[in-house]
Amino acid sequence: MKVLVVGGGGREHAIVTALAKSPKIQTLYCAPGNGGIAELAECVPIKAADVPGMVKFAQEKGIDFVVIAPENPLSLGMADEMTKAGIRTFGPSQAASIIEGSKAFSKELMAKYNIPTARYAVFEDAQTAIQYIREQGAPIVVKCDGLALGKGVVVAQTVAEAEDAVRAMMEDGQFGESGAKVVIEECMTGPEVTVLAFVDGKTIRPMLSAQDHKRVFDGDLGSNTGGMGAFSPSPKYTAEIADICMETIFRPTVEAMAKEGRPFKGVLYFGLMLTPEGPKVIEYNARFGDPEAQVVLELLETDLLEIFEAVADERLAEIDIQWSPQSACCVTLAAGNYPEGYDSGKPITGLDQVPADITVYHGSTMVEDGVLYINGGRILSVTAKGDTLAQAVKRAYAGVEKVHFDGMHYRRDIGSK
Repeated sequence: MKVLVVGGGGREHAIVTALAKSPKIQTLYCAPGNGGIAELAECVPIKAADVPGMVKFAQEKGIDFVVIAPENPLSLGMADEMTKAGIRTFGPSQAASIIEGSKAFSKELMAKYNIPTARYAVFEDAQTAIQYIREQGAPIVVKCDGLALGKGVVVAQTVAEAEDAVRAMMEDGQFGESGAKVVIEECMTGPEVTVLAFVDGKTIRPMLSAQDHKRVFDGDLGSNTGGMGAFSPSPKYTAEIADICMETIFRPTVEAMAKEGRPFKGVLYFGLMLTPEGPKVIEYNARFGDPEAQVVLELLETDLLEIFEAVADERLAEIDIQWSPQSACCVTLAAGNYPEGYDSGKPITGLDQVPADITVYHGSTMVEDGVLYINGGRILSVTAKGDTLAQAVKRAYAGVEKVHFDGMHYRRDIGSK
């Protein structure tokens, strides 16, 4: 088979790495890919959100199966266009991708179908939103409605901070059209857990749980980022909690999307808060999380292509998905001033010194004349397995110590909670 993966970050490197193990794949492409993905797949210089360009390439190359990993092309309807072109595709339709593309939609869905989540209100006017914040007090959460690369959320500890977030989103255009509407929520408390699930429209197969670390600095301080590291599975996510989530959140969400005429087929990301009142939904995503994909797929033992095909063909119930009993830890190496900005073009050294059983997934890298350079904010995800979480954490940081680039920054407390 000829398979095309759309995207070019650490998540896509994890997907490509897993797919490369499948004996069914003869040729593997990735567009646009990155410096690490290029070692496993033929990288194609097409932007991930270029829907016509991607469909044209898939047709010209006779691609048998397409995997759409990032949120932007999904929200733009790339899966629909691939399907129209007669190409089997893994990834939700544009109609289903709205579960991530609009936080207002997802909150209204949960309210309509009694899926537990934080109390909320939706605003299209900044002054009305600010008045609501003053009435509610802090802490309080401000979210831009649309896609914002994982950064359009502010957990405000003061009323002033929340007001500033509203003004930045709605008046200053920090996130463009994505911030024209905002969702303001109560601030829930409890451990956070991510559960990704394969969904074929009807059947739900949850993956191993994971815990992401969004804040840029140790101790969960500083700005929200796309993710500074993760581990899997989460000790907080017990079998009892998993059963509750299946009955009150996972199954009701998939059934609700079907009832709304938006059947979901792909990976559904459940961001959960384990509150004193029980598990509640923080957010949905319509794809693998990054860096959650790096740790979860590291523990997958079943052929990923077989799972993707089963989802596309709506026969997920027939697949037996196996997972390693080990734990995995991922530490993200970021540019020094990330997430405020970054300097591209600095060389990366030491990857040849990382032990072979530690996986380094590339996020934002490029190769020029045989030299690997940084090319973004989150550069590498150093990922290791262990028989215990503590062992996985120790081995991941041992791998981190081998790598260097100017300004390299990483959290030193991944997995310590």
